[in-house]
Amino acid sequence: MPARRWFTYLLKDPPPAYVFELSEAGIAVARNTSRPPRIGFQPLEPDVLSVSPVRDNVLRLEALTAQIQALAPRAESRKRQRAVLILPDGSVRVSVLDFDAFPSQPEQQLSLVRFRIKKSLPYDVDSASLSYFAQPGGGNGNRMDVVVAVAPLEIVARYEAPLRAAGFHPGLVTTSTLAALHLAPHGNLAVLVKLGGRMLTISVLERGVLKLLRSIELAEADAGEILGHLHPTLAYCEDQLAARSEKVLLCGFGAASEQACAAYQTELNVPVEPLRSRLGMPDQYNAGLLGCLESMGGSG
Repeated sequence: MPARRWFTYLLKDPPPAYVFELSEAGIAVARNTSRPPRIGFQPLEPDVLSVSPVRDNVLRLEALTAQIQALAPRAESRKRQRAVLILPDGSVRVSVLDFDAFPSQPEQQLSLVRFRIKKSLPYDVDSASLSYFAQPGGGNGNRMDVVVAVAPLEIVARYEAPLRAAGFHPGLVTTSTLAALHLAPHGNLAVLVKLGGRMLTISVLERGVLKLLRSIELAEADAGEILGHLHPTLAYCEDQLAARSEKVLLCGFGAASEQACAAYQTELNVPVEPLRSRLGMPDQYNAGLLGCLESMGGSG
């Protein structure tokens, strides 16, 4: 199948009518994305969604469909409204692959990406929805850093189904962290640490280029476990990128954010601060939505 646009969005007039970010906890939604957007959140019962990269995530399709239809009643027009759909981080595998040389022809690019990624997947890449993005400025000489997002077709289709039933066309499907990266400053080197339910996602950005993204399912989500994943990430920055992180950004820590920033800064000896948005403080369930609005200029 043709590659999907998971994480790039070319803004065209008119902008999408809605942005939806889905999580096990609920649905974050932005209406009237042109500005100023109206942002809301609708909790979900615990057994509606169960995030996984390999099996169906939507356990109660009817319940999810009903909640989306309640948040966004079908327009009178028969024409489908454009929408952005942001999936939980743990539902999609995202990797950054480095290539010594990357071909210029899309067919050759896709073939090469499929070859590199298929050995790491617990399912057949030919039955998956896959997209890739060769990052501008991500190469050193002929080398190229390519972001790849892949998920079983069934997972993506089940997430899209409630939007289609509500009269939407999900023209962009992306993940929470990939969308939230629009909120990160484009300094020399930064690490984004994002909590989403039991999922921890750590990203490394070098001058706006994504160098590393890891999603880990946590056992306890306490400071010790998170630091156990942060220390090797900072070591990666020094060993592989030959630089120290300028800052660590935290997202999804809620009321404990200020305390976590202070504790992690002491432990890591790196400036630590919360991820911010001009539309409000990003949390576990809306950071991708706020990042998407930032990319569309919806924060003005």
